[in-house]
Amino acid sequence: MAERGCPLEAVPLPSEVRESLAELELELSEAAIFSVVRTQFKFRSGWGSDCLTNMPRTVLTAHQPSGGDITQKGYEKKRGKLLARYVPLTQGVDPSLQAETRIPGPSQATAPAPKPQKPRPSHTRDERFRSDVHTEAVQAALAKYKERKMPMPSKRRSVLTHTAVEACTPPDLHSAPPDVTTGLAQHQHTYCERPQLASVRGVPQGGSGSVLETAGGVPVSSRVSSKIQQLLNTLKKPKRPPLKEFFVDDLEEVLEVQQPDPNQPKPEGGQMAVLKGELLAVGSTWPPSLLATLRQWGTTQPKAPCLTALDTTGKAVYTLTYGKLWSRSLKLAYTLLNKLTSKNEPLLKPGDRVALVFPNSDPVMFTVAFYGCLLAELVPVPIEVPLTRKDAGSQQVGFLLGSCGVALALTTDACQKGLPKAQTGEVAAFKGWPPLTWLVIDGKHLAKPPKDWHPSAQDAGAGTAYIEYKTSKEGSTVGVAVSHASLLAQCQALTQACGYSEAETLTNVLDFKRDAGLWHGVLTSVMNRMHVVSIPYALMKANPLSWIQKVCAYKARAALVKSRDMHWSLLAQRGQRDVSLSSLRLLVVADGANPWSISSCDAFLNVFQARGLRPEVICPCASSPEALTVAIRRPPDLGGPPPRRAVLSMSCLSHGVIRLDAEEKLSVLTVQDVGQVMPGANVCVVKVEGTPYLCKTDEVGEICVNSSATATAYYGLLGITKNIFETVPVTAGGAPISDRPFTRTGLLGFIGPDNLVFVVGKLDGLMVVGVRRHNADDIVATALAVEPMKFVYRGRIAVFSVTVLHDDRIVLVAEQRPDAAEEDSFQWMSRVLQAIDSIHQVGVYCLALVPANTLPKAPLGGIHVSETKQRFLEGMLHPCNVLMCPHTCVTNLPKPRQKQPEVGPASMIVGNLVAGKRLAQASGRELSHLEDSDQARKLLFLPDVLRWRASTTPEHLLFLLLSAKGTVTSTTTCIQLHRKAERVAAALMEKARLTTGAHVALVYPPGVDLIAAFYGCLYCGCVPVSVRPPHPQNLATTLPTVKMIVEVSKSACVLTTQAITRLLKSKEALATVDVRTWPTILDTDDVPKKRVASIFRPPSPDMLAYLDFSVSTTGILAGVKMSHAAASALCRSIKLQCELYPSRQIAICLDPYCGLGFALWCLCSVYSGHQSVLVPPSELETNVSLWLWAVSQYKARVTFCSYSVMEMCARGLGAQTAVLRMKGVNLSCVRTCMVVAEERPRIALTQSFSKLFRDLGLPARAVSTTFGCRVNVAICLQGTAGPDPTTVYVDMRALRHDRVRLVERGSPHSLPLTESGKILPGVKVVIAHSETRGPLGDSHLGEVWVSSPHSATGYYTVYGEEGLHADHFSARLSFGDTQTVWARTGFLGFLRRTELTDASGERHDALYVVGSLDETLELRGMRYHPVDIETSVIRAHRSIAECAVFTWTNLLVVVVELDGLEQDALDLVALVTNVVLEEHHLVVGVVVIVDPGVIPINSRGEKQRMHLRDGFLADQLDPIYVAYNM
Repeated sequence: MAERGCPLEAVPLPSEVRESLAELELELSEAAIFSVVRTQFKFRSGWGSDCLTNMPRTVLTAHQPSGGDITQKGYEKKRGKLLARYVPLTQGVDPSLQAETRIPGPSQATAPAPKPQKPRPSHTRDERFRSDVHTEAVQAALAKYKERKMPMPSKRRSVLTHTAVEACTPPDLHSAPPDVTTGLAQHQHTYCERPQLASVRGVPQGGSGSVLETAGGVPVSSRVSSKIQQLLNTLKKPKRPPLKEFFVDDLEEVLEVQQPDPNQPKPEGGQMAVLKGELLAVGSTWPPSLLATLRQWGTTQPKAPCLTALDTTGKAVYTLTYGKLWSRSLKLAYTLLNKLTSKNEPLLKPGDRVALVFPNSDPVMFTVAFYGCLLAELVPVPIEVPLTRKDAGSQQVGFLLGSCGVALALTTDACQKGLPKAQTGEVAAFKGWPPLTWLVIDGKHLAKPPKDWHPSAQDAGAGTAYIEYKTSKEGSTVGVAVSHASLLAQCQALTQACGYSEAETLTNVLDFKRDAGLWHGVLTSVMNRMHVVSIPYALMKANPLSWIQKVCAYKARAALVKSRDMHWSLLAQRGQRDVSLSSLRLLVVADGANPWSISSCDAFLNVFQARGLRPEVICPCASSPEALTVAIRRPPDLGGPPPRRAVLSMSCLSHGVIRLDAEEKLSVLTVQDVGQVMPGANVCVVKVEGTPYLCKTDEVGEICVNSSATATAYYGLLGITKNIFETVPVTAGGAPISDRPFTRTGLLGFIGPDNLVFVVGKLDGLMVVGVRRHNADDIVATALAVEPMKFVYRGRIAVFSVTVLHDDRIVLVAEQRPDAAEEDSFQWMSRVLQAIDSIHQVGVYCLALVPANTLPKAPLGGIHVSETKQRFLEGMLHPCNVLMCPHTCVTNLPKPRQKQPEVGPASMIVGNLVAGKRLAQASGRELSHLEDSDQARKLLFLPDVLRWRASTTPEHLLFLLLSAKGTVTSTTTCIQLHRKAERVAAALMEKARLTTGAHVALVYPPGVDLIAAFYGCLYCGCVPVSVRPPHPQNLATTLPTVKMIVEVSKSACVLTTQAITRLLKSKEALATVDVRTWPTILDTDDVPKKRVASIFRPPSPDMLAYLDFSVSTTGILAGVKMSHAAASALCRSIKLQCELYPSRQIAICLDPYCGLGFALWCLCSVYSGHQSVLVPPSELETNVSLWLWAVSQYKARVTFCSYSVMEMCARGLGAQTAVLRMKGVNLSCVRTCMVVAEERPRIALTQSFSKLFRDLGLPARAVSTTFGCRVNVAICLQGTAGPDPTTVYVDMRALRHDRVRLVERGSPHSLPLTESGKILPGVKVVIAHSETRGPLGDSHLGEVWVSSPHSATGYYTVYGEEGLHADHFSARLSFGDTQTVWARTGFLGFLRRTELTDASGERHDALYVVGSLDETLELRGMRYHPVDIETSVIRAHRSIAECAVFTWTNLLVVVVELDGLEQDALDLVALVTNVVLEEHHLVVGVVVIVDPGVIPINSRGEKQRMHLRDGFLADQLDPIYVAYNM
């Protein structure tokens, strides 16, 4: 073991050598400070010239370097000479490294200051992790990296907490495209088309346009895209070698599992033997129990001092004698047992638990309360004083009190006054706490017991003596129960190990309520009649030297400290010449188990050896709540072997193997022993996971103890008690090593030579990344070694791991100084990442900086890590800077899918079977048999139908238009519509002098004028083009779209209203579009009452009737041509599906500008003769209940709406159903309510709408969706007859591979899909492979192709792209039925035959639409639908109002709208990254956080993701924060 694993040495050195070493250390530290500053200055050109002047003044005055600075090489040479005689060379180790790691001196500690140092402020650096050797290692590691330029996150100025750097993007006032955010404040209507971010692309292209240009065709050169380029550059070179092996996580997804490297170090030693401690010297001198001892001292030595309490100035305020302790404890015991009643019953009975709530400044009252409870046979549960109702971990402590059945809390008068109070004046109820009775135990509140009263306490058995609380890694709090027998054995073992004797003085800096502070300072001290001087934490903060001064003043023989206290006193000791530590024989370092405590011990010894401190006095110890004291170093006079230390390879430690570090001098860990096993204890080391096999001698494992002095259980938790307190270690062969159970300590370590125990970490700080283990404390130490430390507070750093994608991911959170510049902090963060990567070979998943004093604090300083982790996971951390590095950390993503280069028809077709499955083909009812063909032949064209209706039923009402108040603003009968249309036709022919076939743009608000203008165009043979009018408050972004449609459609004339004519010619409009470029503008408000000589009748049914223009969600403007035959066929199909007759009334709440919305407004009522109640969606802005009121008022059986209307109603009226019912709204008349959409049905929205308005009588089966697209505006529509829409659940992961796998509801990764309505009469649908064009089988995912008489006849564009036309409108299958001409919808979906039957008695075929092919994201060789990722992201945090995703140069960009405070924005970065990784196995490249309403949404409620992308790349979004994930 000694040769293999640990370079170990004996320590003692003569005093003159130590003095020479101290001088040498000082000389080097002076040089080092300036050299570090100089190297930093060279390393980052970004520093200002004041970098030297910003250093602490004390450092500058104390360390002005002389002309001949000592170099590191010179220092090592001199030091080597000094130590040559005392250092036995270890084989294979550089002597300079040995010397260097042996006694690292503090870089600043030993320098003499010119004047006494002021007391340190409370935010002093936490020096658990200080090591100059480690700092040098980190600097060397960083020097390996060239400066890699990482893109800095962008922040809006209002979010910047520090205004030193302008991190937001300045607006370009000259060349920027129209600002998209202006006018949003007043007009954030969900229903209305959100303003476009840039002008629309004019060409329908196969893809989504040129990616390197904005929509206007301007090459992107914004800061956003340059930062993305930086990000891509940092990601180009893979950090780790690719992994070979995979394990199947599911049938579809294969997550990489990191296989052990065959070359990784493996333990080679023999199996360890159980280590037995010396026997506990049980003799007649030991007292039978602790209480018997207290009684003995209280009666025989009543004047002997027991405990001295100090105030915050260091003055002794009270000394408790043993007599007082005994009498007061008796009084308290008597009061507790006899004076507290509830309903005439004693409140407490023996064995009950009682909470002890005492501040850290009052050890006297705590000690009285503790012994009073023991005398009364009650179980004390010491806890921290709750200062606020939201203390970190307070809820968990409350849970512990509840589970222990605590009903009474003891406290002092002063403490009780400081507790938060309710309005009644009682102590407030804390969140999660049980109801408590508070008892103040100051003398005046206690009753004196009768002289003959004696407590009957039996305190030597297995009963619980006290319960100490412990917070686990996950944040849960458990109570560790210690029995009377264990307590006595612990006191005896400590007395023997530390050589305590009567009347010794002990100074205690630790918390006396728990752990070593309680065991030494309250229990063992009483057993040995010692005098304890208790130093409160507040005094240590004010005067870090106070404990040394008290050792000196009281001539204390023993002191109890943590390494932090030693370091604080180092920083404060300059100029203090009068202190002496010569009286100390024992300096117990309670956190000796922290590997980084060695540097504090060495530095402390270096400085104070000259003040009388003897090296052998320093005694590190290791302890845990479960095993109490595990090991402690004994002074030589008590028979302890010489101290040892080990220089270990961190890389080998991460594999659990102990190796001397010979080559890589950077990543080493120097650890010191924590002494020998406690008397009476047996110790072994077992494997951390799985069966507790004994470790080999050169293997790190968990230390286990078998002793009578360990705790006995986790109170009330039998399951984990068995795992921890009743472990039976076994040999490699599986044989138990002992018949007595061992207790797991939670300490990771090994046994070294001389049977010394070494601890290298704790289970609570263990993070398993891949197959390697890392310790949180080691990561903190590396972060702290990254100079300069001007940006964060040293002692305010938390490191923990979160599980993402089946592996631990390391998160580092630090508090940022308020004066730190944004850019400097970011540079420091990126250097920390590099240092950790270099030294530990592990990536940090997230590094976050939070504002000063915002991390939850532990009771005695330090960070409450589990609470910090909880806040991080809940999005409640509120950081001011975040750096996520998922690209480097997440190495277990599934293997990217490899697509086959040559794809041929994979199916074998036989009859109507493909690969053994029914062909995925379905059709609606036949049209020819369903209507009187004679009538249909006569009325083939819509103008003929309108004339026929005007002559046969002139007064029949066709349209009612409602205003926001619910009043009818206009009605139109058949004859009125006919006459208006004639007037418009006459005006077009006479005023505009248009000829047959000319195109006319109709720019109208939703209303009857639009319908009249449409038929006016048909009457004179013109081709109408319906265009949404520009928004008066947002002309800059909406007017260019109008102009573009007018130009692309080659409109010769614009028909509109007087108001819009004025708007088009206004000054505001002139700034965007020159009025002279418009074609003829005709105002139809007052056209003369003229009739046309003859109404135009098309020579052929295939003649163009109208153009339908629409902007797709991918930002492409596409116009399709609708012939007269197609228009009539469309109306006929809808009439049959919805059973529309002249007696019917339907309500329409849709925009009338394109697609099915236009057809329902302008075509269907004229064709079928039914009455349409028209509700413009814009009117819902002022009266959100208008549509539902209209449906109820007019008893509409059929109603149509859009998703945006449905969402407005669900959000605005969800809580007002009772009010609507009182107003008489009744929806029981509705047979079918159809959502008009060109997307996958939004199940969540339709279901919540159905549930919300069920109370108003809306039938459960009424709500359904329609499906249409550019090539055919109405493919599916539920209608009034036929089976209800069906819902299936598919595996989302199979969809990524273009496969459909049906799963049960609620199964993991299940995605609900609902049928998109019934296929319309006359429509045939087939599912084809989008690449091979072969037909697919039932339940196979492919492109939906449609054949129908009402399909559009082609695209109408300014550039005739014939190839595209042929591809989309006249496609044929590659095999099977190759004769039918199909139109390609561009949507992925599948057909599935259900068990239901339709009206004709056939089994019903359901069409499920999955999503648009143009919208899908091709990532890692798989196909993702944006809506799936967006749904996951919206679920991630309650502040996310909306989300949109797109890709840019293969990076996934996620844009989220923040519905909350701007300072919460950065919380979302990690949550968004986590959820997309977990649910979709994708790494997010950029997270953009914006205001509500920024994501553009069109009138159908669809997100315009490509517009958003263009706006982002052109820097138009004004984001709150942009995070570039590394």
